[in-house]
Amino acid sequence: MKKRLKNNSYTFILFGVLTLLTVVMAAASPYFFSWKNFRNILNQSAIYLVLSIGMTLVICAGQIDLSVGAVIGFSGMSMGMLLKAGVPAQAAVILGLLIAALAGFLNGWIVAYGRINSFIVTLSTMTILRGIILVLTNAKSVFGFGPVFGFIGSGRVGPVNMPIIISVIMAAIGSVLLHKTKFGNYCLFTGSNEVALNRSGVNVKKYKVLVFTFCGLCAGIAGMIVTARLNSAEPLAGQGYEMDAIAATILGGTSMRGGKGSIIGTVAACFILNVMKNGLTLLSISTHYQEILTGLILLVSVLISESSQRRKSEV
Repeated sequence: MKKRLKNNSYTFILFGVLTLLTVVMAAASPYFFSWKNFRNILNQSAIYLVLSIGMTLVICAGQIDLSVGAVIGFSGMSMGMLLKAGVPAQAAVILGLLIAALAGFLNGWIVAYGRINSFIVTLSTMTILRGIILVLTNAKSVFGFGPVFGFIGSGRVGPVNMPIIISVIMAAIGSVLLHKTKFGNYCLFTGSNEVALNRSGVNVKKYKVLVFTFCGLCAGIAGMIVTARLNSAEPLAGQGYEMDAIAATILGGTSMRGGKGSIIGTVAACFILNVMKNGLTLLSISTHYQEILTGLILLVSVLISESSQRRKSEV
């Protein structure tokens, strides 16, 4: 019982920080504490949350995926071009998600079987995908997709927008995968001691490929939300989103070295970052300062994570 409380103490701290930040922002701006603004925060958080779920599993496995922002743009553009070609919305969405999952699969396959560092592989993939998008579209947007596809980004079920529902479903799936399945256990063991897991007879390469494939699928879902909400596929959609996903994952308590992670921690961290950005926007503080603050939060989170890992290794 004490061990469980100790393991969850950081998550409690995150929710405490989220509560305190909400109170401070509500006191600083009269427009913050309203359902309309909260729904806006939840909508914006939905994109980063879905993306961060996939990133959490990848980092838990001791890897990194810098291509997720480009996959958002690539999958969204794929859906947009299919819709403009007359493909039904449901089929366009499925094909777009399959393309995103395929991009993740290729990342995982090259990392696992090519034995190349995931940083280099996904950095290369990011550049390639951005280039393909610009070549296919001549750097022009594709827009006008109709109400069926638009419902994904702006439709509501009661008072709740569809992106929020999608993000909750993905968070639940990610939590079950990481904490309740063999896939999640192997994912964590891969990050903590890949050699030992491989010697025990587990096909580590297969699980690496699966982790990256799931991350690509999450990026595709995020791309679907972005494209549907704007009713436009933008060539540079998702640019820089990978840094927000990494920041949320590390701030949420996932170790950069792998072997340790928490979906609920990632959820709390996503809300902290988006409440902060929303509050600063309401206070008319430039987005440039928001980027600086996000970078500082990421740096401090990594320092805390690495310090904690060093202390454990010294014991």
